Amino acid sequence: MAATTATTAAARLTISAGVALPSYHWKGALATSLPVFFTKRIAEAAVSFRPRSRLFTCSAIHRTDVIVKEEGKPETLDYRVFFLDSSGKKVSPWHDIPLHLGNGVFNFVVEIPKETSAKMEVATDESFTPIKQDIKKGQLRYYPYNINWNYGLLPQTWEDPSYANPEVEGALGDNDPVDVVEIGEAQAKIGDVLKVKPVAALAMIDEGELDWKIVAISLDDPRASIVNDVNDVEKHFPGTLTAIRNWFRDYKIPEGKPPNQFGLGNKPANKDYALKVITETNESWAKLIKRSVPSGELSLV
Repeated sequence: MAATTATTAAARLTISAGVALPSYHWKGALATSLPVFFTKRIAEAAVSFRPRSRLFTCSAIHRTDVIVKEEGKPETLDYRVFFLDSSGKKVSPWHDIPLHLGNGVFNFVVEIPKETSAKMEVATDESFTPIKQDIKKGQLRYYPYNINWNYGLLPQTWEDPSYANPEVEGALGDNDPVDVVEIGEAQAKIGDVLKVKPVAALAMIDEGELDWKIVAISLDDPRASIVNDVNDVEKHFPGTLTAIRNWFRDYKIPEGKPPNQFGLGNKPANKDYALKVITETNESWAKLIKRSVPSGELSLV
């Protein structure tokens, strides 16, 4: 795997009401209390893009740095990709990178570059949740074939394993951040933070757990301006939604497992539904970091 390089992304946080947070990070003290200014302004910081829907997130300005730092050698058990702020302090790509950038645009953290097969993921149970290669039975995990799109997570989202979704066969959340499948033509790098707009959603059910796949496109893609909803994907990326569904349906079959299932009539939902999923999982994340729900082994550092 190619060595990861430092990347530039939106990372200097501001509360939408105007309170700057240049170097504050949520650490273990979050388990007992949040700063007074945050608790008083969280409602002001919530961004609405649908009636009665609120995003609990900080907005971000575009010219600040998150530095990606590798530790260990790629494709080893010790390999980690950490995220640092402009002062060199570790931050969490799951908890500290803002979700919402305004106008239907979101930050997307790349875990797996397109046309690669190493199964990279945010280590949700490790401090600062670095990216690492998944392990099963002591062995590094690889997909049986390359994934054809940039793949990763939406920060500040969480699929609550105690919530049975009535719209998707009562399936419980998979205890992870929401996954993104980015369909742009460029190959990203591990740790890149891209600005994307969601255009569709697939409700994958993996061994009874609901594992949302938000289909999105990077704003840097040449076709980003003309792809705004699920029908635009069909028009400008013909066959892509079917290919995504089939890829995630079948990738475990070589391991001897049954194919994954999909809810919502086995069809991709539109942009509005994708935004609904993002709002709901962001609200679940807000409850998690406030310890309103049990965190189990998840790291909130």
